[in-house]
Amino acid sequence: MKVRARDPKQVWQLWKEEFEAAPARDDGLETSTISGIPLQPLYTSSDLAEREEELPGQFPYTRGIHPSGYRGRLWTMRQFSGFATAEETNRRYKYLLANGQTGLSVAFDMPTLMGQDSDAPTSRGEIGHCGVAIDSLADMETLFEGIPLGNITTSMTINSPAAILLCMYIAVAEKQGVPAAQLGGTLQNDILKEFIAQKEFIFPPAPSMRLVVDSIEYCAREVPKWNTISISGYHIREAGSTAAQELAFTLADGMAYVDACIERGMRIDDFASRLSFFFDAHIDFFEEIAKFRAARRIWARWMRDRYGAQDERSWKLRFHTQTAGVSLTAQQPELNIARTAIEALAAVLGGTQSLHTNAMDEVLALPTDRAARLALRTQQLLAYETGVANTIDPLGGSYFIEALTDEMERQAEAYFKRIEELGGVIPAIEASFFQKEIADAAFRYQQELEQKRRVVVGVNDFTVGEEEHIEILRIDPKLESQQVARVREVRANRDQARCSNALVRLRKAAAGTDNLMPYILEAVRAYATEGEIMNTMVEVFGLYTERAVI
Repeated sequence: MKVRARDPKQVWQLWKEEFEAAPARDDGLETSTISGIPLQPLYTSSDLAEREEELPGQFPYTRGIHPSGYRGRLWTMRQFSGFATAEETNRRYKYLLANGQTGLSVAFDMPTLMGQDSDAPTSRGEIGHCGVAIDSLADMETLFEGIPLGNITTSMTINSPAAILLCMYIAVAEKQGVPAAQLGGTLQNDILKEFIAQKEFIFPPAPSMRLVVDSIEYCAREVPKWNTISISGYHIREAGSTAAQELAFTLADGMAYVDACIERGMRIDDFASRLSFFFDAHIDFFEEIAKFRAARRIWARWMRDRYGAQDERSWKLRFHTQTAGVSLTAQQPELNIARTAIEALAAVLGGTQSLHTNAMDEVLALPTDRAARLALRTQQLLAYETGVANTIDPLGGSYFIEALTDEMERQAEAYFKRIEELGGVIPAIEASFFQKEIADAAFRYQQELEQKRRVVVGVNDFTVGEEEHIEILRIDPKLESQQVARVREVRANRDQARCSNALVRLRKAAAGTDNLMPYILEAVRAYATEGEIMNTMVEVFGLYTERAVI
């Protein structure tokens, strides 16, 4: 284009005329984001809202919560891992640590996630298949054998039984001689997103929230370095939400936890700095970066201006990211390496504090050693070869990124108003608001795929006739019977009187108003199993049945 005028409006008009006269793509593909946000063909300074210059480490933290970004410290490479028995997973942890992983992240199997022991009839066929089986303190001791908990941080992805698994971790640390006050790590412990998306709930909302607040209150006193909750948008996104919905619903959940803690009588600055977040990094590269930047800005403003937090640490949204499992394809699975690299780069450019990169074979099974190492190497390649960590927020100031960040914030605020009109997060859950919004978004996206308005390479275009076979991890069926025998051996050899008394005290406390963490910790120390502890609380709290969404 030849510039024939110096006036910005004239220059813009000349470009627009030449753009409209130029050939246009006629492939029928969407040019909006996956969230459906319409995108202009070009962004300029006229698309940016006026604001003061923003710098990293300064309110509202759009450009990052640390003034030095990755120039000060790289993100934690925290690969999510767990399978079969505690012995098998312990070996995988040591393998990953030896290959440069800098933090642990525990994946539990479905019976553990649902608060059931391995010898329960409903656990049959599920033991060790989507994570590690943990039935009692004995298993947790084996899981971290030879791994000094005072020298490493650990993330644990578990929700309804989260308080129990945290108590097991504390008890293992005690046996290693590590005081609870020295422990660092993160507990997912986000029950609201279970009601919204993942559906691994056990108790009704009220007692479920009580347990979350109990753990936050307890850790504020006893385990002050622990991130007591990882408010998770990941599972909301994996259930089919848009990026804008993930952003809004996750932050709304976070505010609901803040409200519950304040209602308990806690001061905002006594706990807010230990709330953390967990986001999905999907394949729509720029939308994901804008989502992360908007999340920091919204949280900072709400913490300071609505909740009156005085401590700057309470304003700073810290988050872990996992690349999008739902974006992986069983077709041409090697392409998942490229997808994961792109998604991981979005997370890094968005300023994540820690990152998990999915393995190429996770759409088929738990990852093999080779695939897990390759996923970790992807992070290391980003950190040490690309130069992405050498400049803080390198996309800050981009007309497109800044405008998209503003739009993500606008959509999130609109959702906050709708949730407030429904009476808050729990009434909105009971009215199936979140569930319907996510279902509608998932349906729209599926339609776009079926109509080929969006392309997933290898799935609805660029397919191959015969897929190449790849080796996957298979769980030895013998491990299930070994785990069943192990939990029964623990029950047979423990101090039965101590265990029974601990469970009786827990039941009485659950019927009252005491913080349940000390009672759960005592039951754990007595080698009560996870299932026994959960069933004790079920006797008081009952079970939750979700209303069907039509």
